[in-house]
Amino acid sequence: MNPAEREFLNSLDKKLWNAANRLLPMLDAAVYKHVVLGLIFLKYISDAFKERRAELEAAFGDPQHDYYLGDDAGDLIAEELEARDYYTEKNVFWVPALARWDFIQAHAKVAVGTKLEVKNGKTNEYEFKGIGRLLDDALEAVEKENPKLKGVLEKDYARKQIDDALPGLINEVIGKIPFHHGTLKAKDILGHVYEYFLGEFAIAEGKKGGQYYTPKSIVTVIVEMLQPFQGRVYDPCCGSGGFFVQSEKFVEEHGGRVGQLSIYGQESNPTTWRLASMNMAIRGMDYDFGKEPASTYTRDQHPDLRADYIMANPPFNMKEWNAGVKDDDPRWKYGIPPAGNANFAWMQHMIHHLAPQGSMALLLANGSMSSSTNNEGEIRKAIVEADLVECMVALPGQLFTNTQIPACIWLLTRSKSARNEWRDRAGETLFIDARNLGYMKDRVLRDFSADDIQKIAGTFHTWKRGEGYADEPGFCKAAKLEDIRKHDHVLTPGRYVGAAEQEADGELFEEKMARLTGQLDEQFAESEKLETAIRRNLASLGFAMEKTK
Repeated sequence: MNPAEREFLNSLDKKLWNAANRLLPMLDAAVYKHVVLGLIFLKYISDAFKERRAELEAAFGDPQHDYYLGDDAGDLIAEELEARDYYTEKNVFWVPALARWDFIQAHAKVAVGTKLEVKNGKTNEYEFKGIGRLLDDALEAVEKENPKLKGVLEKDYARKQIDDALPGLINEVIGKIPFHHGTLKAKDILGHVYEYFLGEFAIAEGKKGGQYYTPKSIVTVIVEMLQPFQGRVYDPCCGSGGFFVQSEKFVEEHGGRVGQLSIYGQESNPTTWRLASMNMAIRGMDYDFGKEPASTYTRDQHPDLRADYIMANPPFNMKEWNAGVKDDDPRWKYGIPPAGNANFAWMQHMIHHLAPQGSMALLLANGSMSSSTNNEGEIRKAIVEADLVECMVALPGQLFTNTQIPACIWLLTRSKSARNEWRDRAGETLFIDARNLGYMKDRVLRDFSADDIQKIAGTFHTWKRGEGYADEPGFCKAAKLEDIRKHDHVLTPGRYVGAAEQEADGELFEEKMARLTGQLDEQFAESEKLETAIRRNLASLGFAMEKTK
């Protein structure tokens, strides 16, 4: 998008967030997010439906169009506009009249007990029992008409007892999201707003928010490194679907089509599973998140999947993960993961689902790079010796909303052989120490700039091509398998990249030492003078106080 459109979206974000917070200050963020995100979703499907309806109306009256119905087809046009096949053929959700945004907005404040007329091909009467109940009924009607959304929408507005605040949210916040802006359409605008609100809710929820939201900058780094142009993309702990959203953006920005990606995910938390499903639906992305929310360990929803790209941010250092998991599980090819830490369980699950030419990236706590307790060192050694580790990236602190645990990115691949533009990298691993990159976006959180992301991803791609790459002390180092063995298969980048070179200042060591020693002597002398003066002043102050008694 152009700078003006980006500025418009950023301004819209802040305006909507501030307005929404004013209306519902009494709700906890964990509850509040479902209220707002559900309304955004309802607005999106209604806008997309309305957009398709306008296209159809124009087509029915256009003699040059295949859908032309004739010059005097007034009643027939109205009837045809309610035929659901016209919408579903374009992957647009069919929205019953009760759930259309114009209807909801128009009746957000009517008196309880009012009989409303709902036109949906035929005339129905609907008794208004409060705006919360209307929203629940609207969402239930949408779910009933669209099997893809079964179990996805949270129909819980009436029970929250927030009818006083809902008209303001509907008319003054969500209703203010425009239908179009420049080249931006409903999908672009509402998808962006949805993602922004997810991030803000994650910050507000703190540790709990991290269960469904990975910071955008980290997601972008991983997507830019893996470059998922086409094929099957999988995330076994997909949260709200951030990796899929960024993959879609990557494909679009590089001239591809979103249809080139097949999306597979799994999520055990029912609430988060719904958030992810809505996130995909808003973007019109076809996806398979399994039949239901389920544990990746005990109820793998995609047992036969072999993905071309796998990206994940699993819970760090997860304990007691292995209930119901057998030691002879075929996924544990490189060793049985310890019950007290799921890091290498996640990793081996992902390797198991990787296609023969596939690549993967996952975020893990730094301990995964060096721990030798409870079989972790042996598992890491086996994975390294299998030549699966392509790149290790050490990340700076304070990137996450929910934890201060230092983290790293593991990039693994089934094959390092030459293919397309990539050279043969067998027996070689790239180490990147990115701990000094990034900037503080506020007092708590660090973020990556576009230049930081390009520096990391660009270094990785240059190394894979073998053209123009050079080790940079303090930042990157291409190491051979023999080097890793010398370090007992510890993969901490700092061990390999060394210290950054210091710029020579032209001053001889002896001269510099003499100069600095002289400065230190002067500062010691000044310190003694100050100490003497302070003691003298304190003594005179004590004498003066004694005289006044």
